[in-house]
Amino acid sequence: MAETTSNVAQGVTDHALERYIGNTIRELRQKHGLTIAEVAEQSGISRGMLSKIENAQTATSLETLAKLASALGVSLATLFRNYNIPAGSAQLVKQGEGMEVVRRGTKRGHTYHLLAYDQGPTKRFEPFLITMDDASEVFPTFEHPGTEFIYMLEGAIEYRHGQSTYLLEPGDSLTFRGDIPHGPEKLVVLPIRFLAIIYYSALPMLE
Repeated sequence: MAETTSNVAQGVTDHALERYIGNTIRELRQKHGLTIAEVAEQSGISRGMLSKIENAQTATSLETLAKLASALGVSLATLFRNYNIPAGSAQLVKQGEGMEVVRRGTKRGHTYHLLAYDQGPTKRFEPFLITMDDASEVFPTFEHPGTEFIYMLEGAIEYRHGQSTYLLEPGDSLTFRGDIPHGPEKLVVLPIRFLAIIYYSALPMLE
């Protein structure tokens, strides 16, 4: 399925980050001996869009990056691993300084901030701070490896996992399998903020 212009508007806007991600995707693809056509087919995006991403000619959404990471046999965090990471084994992310990896819709939309960048040989977890403050937003469903944990900080949301829907309010948490379709169903009280932590199994991923 080809990417649309709206995906570009929703994506990462920092050109340095676009170049870094493009180079990382190209290096991983070449490392595994895959062609642009093969990765495009496996990820469900067009060859032209993949070429533009690799050459930093367009921004893209978190959803598309997740598809590319899956096609390349790595976790999403691998695409950001060494981007602007200080040396050392500890990472401090000050309030409001997490890397914004996707923005959907208008300025009053849907934002993801990646709060840590795993530097190890395999990915164990990915923590995101997610903010939603536009009731008119249309949110896609997600599927990914591992287990996801959500902790509500502010607002209220109906969150769907498979055939079930859960009302989440501040202090509530929800843990579920990531490979079952899931995502926001209804924004009940705005603004909404919650932590989403994806934990991967101990089995090493292809790097």
